[in-house]
Amino acid sequence: MDSYLIFILVACAAIATPGPAVLLTLSNSLKHGGRKALWGILGVASGILLVSGLSATSVGVILATSALAFTILKYVGAAYLIYMGIKMWRTPPRFQPSDLPVRQTRRHHLYLQGLSISLMNPKAIFFFMTLFPQFIDVNAPYAGQFVLLTLTFCTCLLLIHSLYAVLASRARVKLSSPATGKKVNRVSGSLFVLFGFGLAASSR
Repeated sequence: MDSYLIFILVACAAIATPGPAVLLTLSNSLKHGGRKALWGILGVASGILLVSGLSATSVGVILATSALAFTILKYVGAAYLIYMGIKMWRTPPRFQPSDLPVRQTRRHHLYLQGLSISLMNPKAIFFFMTLFPQFIDVNAPYAGQFVLLTLTFCTCLLLIHSLYAVLASRARVKLSSPATGKKVNRVSGSLFVLFGFGLAASSR
């Protein structure tokens, strides 16, 4: 039980640390509101489920040990983050005067963004492959423990990102001007580009 509580604390600390997923949640909440941001959060959580499951398979081992596979996934992920950053930078502010039409972002687009953020980060596989063994009892069935840790991690992610979404959506009311919306887009876009270059420059 003590090790499980420690796992929860470690998971919450990792999830709450600012990164591409947190930035996506904040950006979506500011631009689209908390309810729509939940679709992006669900996408991130779905990606985590897939990555966690992948880390327990031979495919995860291959990605973890193959320098070529890691490099390919790393650059694909970096390119996607940079693409998202440039797209955000060029996107007109979401906050528009009430008499002007605003193009609505579809929920499945937000979901796919969150899913892609999780799937295109090769370091996520290393994270689960190194974190989970520390909290698994070798004398107990492996599968049940692995599922419990994965579901716990995803639950913590949903709760923490939902809190971020609520806080950001409340601030959205005070930031509801075209000028501020433009600044939010450019700051978010710049950070995504920086995350992309950071991932490209990273090593295992």
